[in-house]
Amino acid sequence: MTASPSTAPQTDGVTISRGEAARHRILSAAMEAFAERGFKAATTRQIAEAAGVNLPALKYYFGGKQGLYLACADEIARRYEARMNAPVTAAAEALEGPLSAPEARRHLKAVLGALAEQLMGDGDAGVWTAFALREMADQGPAFDMLYAQLWAPGIELTTALVARAMGEPAAPSEAARLRALTLITGLTAFSVARPVALRSMGWSELDAGRLARIRQAIADQIDAIG
Repeated sequence: MTASPSTAPQTDGVTISRGEAARHRILSAAMEAFAERGFKAATTRQIAEAAGVNLPALKYYFGGKQGLYLACADEIARRYEARMNAPVTAAAEALEGPLSAPEARRHLKAVLGALAEQLMGDGDAGVWTAFALREMADQGPAFDMLYAQLWAPGIELTTALVARAMGEPAAPSEAARLRALTLITGLTAFSVARPVALRSMGWSELDAGRLARIRQAIADQIDAIG
């Protein structure tokens, strides 16, 4: 028997159950609410209304507000990992063997270029970034989770690549770690501080051409490592 559309909703062309569809709607509404208002200000009632469900459904799927918040953080980390998988995996594999400074710089450009596209993206990626940056500033319930799953691995990978680009054969030095953090945090100028950065540049928006110029500026900084 073929399921009717009312009993078999679809997400990205994949048929899912009505319960899973409701869970997706709650997560999506919650990510937007938490990204915009933060953990304390966003309410479960607002989220349930935006998702088109009742409060008992939200509690059933996530156990409450904090459970929902942590589920959002876990989903965002998973999506970032999926989007960043190709350059991150290639860089991690390269670091397992002897890696020349030019090759380390090439992997750095790929990893940080992909990160720039995520941090500066609109739509879903923009919501994920806003959620993560707010949590970074507020140090809310998901801070430790996001640090362990997302931020720390990215920092360690970037630090290791910078160290190889600097010609350091052993454990990364403090100088390499500082340089890595400077490269990563420099990207936030066009995410958390986007209105300031755009006005400073005289730009009204970030289009593909401007993103390409930002990536080139990152590449120039990486080429200067040595």
